Amino acid sequence: MRSRSHPRGARRFAAAAALTAAALGASALAAPAAQADPTQVQILATNDFHGRIAANGTEAGAAKLAGVVQSLRASNPNTVFAAAGDLIGASTFESFIQSDKPTIDALNAAGLEVSAVGNHELDQGYDDLVNRVMAPYDAVTNPYGGAEWQYIAANLKVRATGDDAVPATWIKEFGDVQVGFVGAVTEELPALVSPSGIADIEVRGIVDSVNAEAAELVSAGADLVVMLVHEGAATTDCQQGIAAGTTWGEIVGGVSADVDAIVSGHTHLAYNCEYPVQQWANEQRPVVNRPVVSAGQYGTNLNQLLFTVDGSTGVVSAKTQNIIAIAPQAAAPDSAVAALVAEAIAEADVLGAEPLGEIAGGFNRAKLANGTTENRGGESTLGNLVAEVQQWATEAPESGGAQIAFMNPGGLRQDMVGTDAGTGAYPRTLTYKQAAVVQPFANTLVNLQLTGAQIKTVLEQQWQRDAYNALPTRPYLRLGASEGFEYTYTQQTVTETQRDNPTTAENEEGRTYQAPRGTVTGMWLNGEPIDPAATYSVTVNSFLSSGGDNFREFANGANRRDTGKVDLAAMVDYLGQFAPAGSPLAVDYSQRAVEVAPAAGSPASYAPRGTASFQVKSWAMTAPGDAKDSEIIVSSGGRELGRFPVDNTVGTAIYDDYGTASISVTLPPNVRPGAAELTLTGATTGTEVSVPITIGEKSTLSLRTKQDGRGGDVSATVTVRTKGTGTGTVQLREGDVVIGSAQIVDGSATFDLTGLSAGRHRITAVYSGDASTLGSEVSGTVRVR
Repeated sequence: MRSRSHPRGARRFAAAAALTAAALGASALAAPAAQADPTQVQILATNDFHGRIAANGTEAGAAKLAGVVQSLRASNPNTVFAAAGDLIGASTFESFIQSDKPTIDALNAAGLEVSAVGNHELDQGYDDLVNRVMAPYDAVTNPYGGAEWQYIAANLKVRATGDDAVPATWIKEFGDVQVGFVGAVTEELPALVSPSGIADIEVRGIVDSVNAEAAELVSAGADLVVMLVHEGAATTDCQQGIAAGTTWGEIVGGVSADVDAIVSGHTHLAYNCEYPVQQWANEQRPVVNRPVVSAGQYGTNLNQLLFTVDGSTGVVSAKTQNIIAIAPQAAAPDSAVAALVAEAIAEADVLGAEPLGEIAGGFNRAKLANGTTENRGGESTLGNLVAEVQQWATEAPESGGAQIAFMNPGGLRQDMVGTDAGTGAYPRTLTYKQAAVVQPFANTLVNLQLTGAQIKTVLEQQWQRDAYNALPTRPYLRLGASEGFEYTYTQQTVTETQRDNPTTAENEEGRTYQAPRGTVTGMWLNGEPIDPAATYSVTVNSFLSSGGDNFREFANGANRRDTGKVDLAAMVDYLGQFAPAGSPLAVDYSQRAVEVAPAAGSPASYAPRGTASFQVKSWAMTAPGDAKDSEIIVSSGGRELGRFPVDNTVGTAIYDDYGTASISVTLPPNVRPGAAELTLTGATTGTEVSVPITIGEKSTLSLRTKQDGRGGDVSATVTVRTKGTGTGTVQLREGDVVIGSAQIVDGSATFDLTGLSAGRHRITAVYSGDASTLGSEVSGTVRVR
């Protein structure tokens, strides 16, 4: 369709020349021909539909969406219905259970014409996108495909050849006005889908890829260029959304003036922004405002962009932009789409009505302060349950003998709450549909071998960094963990430095930012410490197994085997065995991960009757209704040492910082030297973690001074006596003044005191101790003649 012979800039120069000629008067040139009326082009756009085909009181559904689109198209035939990706994948049950065919059919009927590729379009891999979704429908060979719209992505290339993995652009003509679309998908794609599914695809930088293709569209005669990008702002505040250093700010600021509008998605937020851009700088045209928009999610809204374009000059004389809420629109739902949806719901009702068992309470994802917004950085009862199911499903020797399983929070799409009989009470029946919508990706379970050191690396990758050490959009992801596995950690804010991403023109190497980093301080499996050198059998889903969500260490696991078991099927089997009618599955509210940070200045070893102080975080689940502890009980060797209140206030930070306590206990007088531990317990939740401490050996010092008979050299020798050999340093002090410091060698530290003045000196030797030896001090008198 690239049939124009004159680029946009040339047409503008031609228009200027015509105006110049007109100024010379009719005697010089013939009168110009009459010009056609400008064309008003309407662009309607959606994003992140995720198969929300059914109306549910919040989402209007596909039939109403189609009806509104068709009504707006009827009022202006110069309309394009476009999208910014994630139309399928992570869908509701009605669509998911039928491989999203109902969504494909509904959007075909609604007249969708072009869309950016989203990350969820690649949930099942590149081959599935191009050979099922994008391929023509065939009742025999491709019964679940047949999208009639064009998917585009300028920054997806075939790794081996550099060719476009899908078309980069798409063009539509309205008389003498040509509208070009250029697509792009988030650069975080390799961490958001199974890396093995896109192993042959290279994800390049958005800005460079889009600018190159937009320039080609303009050269091909496009009067308007619209960017469809599956990436977006992290906030609905237009100025904060493009803040310096943010991914979205760099995209919006970096996309060239060839692009007249940006339609975005991915972050599920609705915004209707515009930003100044110097258009066609080589013609010194004035600064104009470029629309940058997103419709939010699930077909709730449409973005509407209206451009009035002079077809002969390409000049935009007017533009407007709106967000149209679908539900209140007067347009009637499209009857054909409504019939498709009704058929899909009927089929899904049959498939999904089967009861799987009973649950004693809701298994929820972590939530933020409002009680509804998901927090993927928080530990959850649902995440731990799914991990437990996957460990159980693969614990047989033929499946790898799994000891531990982990689950990524992004794979949990809804809470598992069962069927409410209208009273809000539990227990409740859980149906196949209610289990299926939790995990709609049909991942298989992969078993692999990891050393204890590798497990530690995996856990520390929860503090997210991409392959170039940049901070992703979601900076922290808390893994669900199976029962019996526990760990403690500390975290602190550090300054990080990015490495250069060679797929972008801008060299990012050396750019710094500040973000939390975590250090795992202890790991236990069924009460036994994890050995860093030992090997453990670990199960994860196929997405995580190949390094998804930036958990790259999973990809380094040994003896990996795909068990062929599907995550949903494992859940069905588990509920059948452990949640039969009359014996509902109880919710486990215990924490697998707790932050335990020693108070500032804490010693390396403690004395009997010493005070141990530390701060605790991440003690609480955060969903409404989750059981919580009001206090933490601290004990040692079965002896209770104290109880400390827990603050369970939930905030808005997307980390696992909720459930906090300050603990300070006096150790028993009879604790033995060596390794010991304090036990922290929550009576309500059953959370129990160990805090290793060291009880030091007692040390004694002897101070011996020596002076030769002629009043010359003066020396002091301090001997440190312990059951072992003390290490470290000894200080000599006279009053508050340090007069010497010496390293202990073979149990002794020697000092030269020749510089002391004549007379008597009261000196004190101070030994501060080491990791296993308690400090002590001794005083003596030195007489210098």
